[in-house]
Amino acid sequence: MFDRIYEDVRAARERDPAATSTLLVLLTYPGLHAVWCHRLAHRLQTAGFTVSARLLSHVARFLTGVEIHPGATVGRRCFVDHGMGTVVGETAEIGDDVHMYHGVTLGGNDPRRTKRHPTLEDHVTVGADATLLGDITVGEGATVGAGAVVVDDVPPGATVVGNPPTPSTTTPRRPSRWTAPNPRNR
Repeated sequence: MFDRIYEDVRAARERDPAATSTLLVLLTYPGLHAVWCHRLAHRLQTAGFTVSARLLSHVARFLTGVEIHPGATVGRRCFVDHGMGTVVGETAEIGDDVHMYHGVTLGGNDPRRTKRHPTLEDHVTVGADATLLGDITVGEGATVGAGAVVVDDVPPGATVVGNPPTPSTTTPRRPSRWTAPNPRNR
């Protein structure tokens, strides 16, 4: 547990130039607090304690402004920068080393109980106020620009901007210094 917290704090310090100390990150980063609460709520949900899980996620939303459904899957070193207004739906899947800014919505568009929320693969960046809807996949290393509304898959390494989103580039991004090495690239 403490190893995961250390990883999260280290990722925040490396990705955010305003993170000047570990204590500052531990005490004042609501996006990290929401992810930590989600981990506990997710464990409760998978153990069958759905009411307790939903109550914990509700309290976390009240305290942090970030709503992550206990059924969502969140990978390692997920950093929700600023956080306020971010919503992650029940069947969303978030990979490792994902960086989301405030106001991001990973929403559903199907009323049936099925996979209905986006999947973000590893090393994805999602800009402020971007809305991703439905059972779509944002490929590894892709970037979704601020304010984009995405309803179709985004290829790995691509950057999409605007509304409707248009590809800006399909050149794979080089991992920045905070991303973990990808074993598939060896």
